[in-house]
Amino acid sequence: MEYHLLEIVGHCSWHVLATIIHVEGSSYQKEGTCMLFGENGAQMGILSGGCLEEDLAAKADDVWRTKTATVVVYDLTQEDDFSWGQVGCNGTIHVLLQPLTASFRAHLLAVKACLDRGEHVVFARPIDKLQINRPWLFVTESGQVFGELSGIHDELINILQTTPSFSMANGICTIGNLPIYVHHFWPKPRLILFGANPDVRPLASFAHQLGFRIIVVDWRPAYADAQYFPFAEIKHGFPREVIPTLSMHERDFVVVMTHHFQRDQEILALLRDKPLYYLGVLSSKARTARLFSGHIPSTVRSPAGLAIRARSPEEIAISIVAEMIEALRGGKG
Repeated sequence: MEYHLLEIVGHCSWHVLATIIHVEGSSYQKEGTCMLFGENGAQMGILSGGCLEEDLAAKADDVWRTKTATVVVYDLTQEDDFSWGQVGCNGTIHVLLQPLTASFRAHLLAVKACLDRGEHVVFARPIDKLQINRPWLFVTESGQVFGELSGIHDELINILQTTPSFSMANGICTIGNLPIYVHHFWPKPRLILFGANPDVRPLASFAHQLGFRIIVVDWRPAYADAQYFPFAEIKHGFPREVIPTLSMHERDFVVVMTHHFQRDQEILALLRDKPLYYLGVLSSKARTARLFSGHIPSTVRSPAGLAIRARSPEEIAISIVAEMIEALRGGKG
């Protein structure tokens, strides 16, 4: 579920959460994609590019009126005038509609609080017709449990502990002979930018817009100023002072772009043993090789960014954000 939906789910004007729980064939969106339906026809998010949302809105009204969850199946494979196949996706989409009852809404707000603390959360709900309105269950990375679905706690803990970071492993699995929809909530990925030069600003801005939590680190207060990074957490100080305070972990993204050779070298030495998800250096390969005394580790992206022949700071920022998204989605290194 997208973080921005969790940010607004507490407003009582939103009534129903719709989630793609299973896809056969091709579709516009994949398992785990969510949207909200609310009063007066309000919608937030998108599941199909616009072709299913009108029908879903009508069904969402019924779900809210009856306060009962349901699964709706759209067969997009038949290409006649009376089927959903006219949209051309050539797949079958299963959508779970859940009413935002007081208890479910409260649990989703608790999930947001966990994500704000950097925790991974797993949600489970039976989707069998006879079981779909049974209680659900949430399990957090710190061991917190909320919800009343019994009998699957250990299985959910195992799923939470064995799922790779940021994996989009949402979908239906069988637990205790029951079909269960399992959904992963991931905290915002943290992007730590070493350097606050003018070319860092578009990268910080684009990444912020795409859901990254931004931290800017620089020893020069004139560069690392809130007027240039109003949405970022700013850390003033030298690398050896700041890095120990960051509590870096395996879900962190880091880009080194101070344009200061000795400072970059110091930063990379301090990051050598950190279990980072992504480490990019804005530098030529030759310069980066010198930063590492001749050999660039395979885990380092240098030059950072996809090879799109970017030239301006904005183009370079787009190439780096694109590479980070590719990594986030499990793409090639």
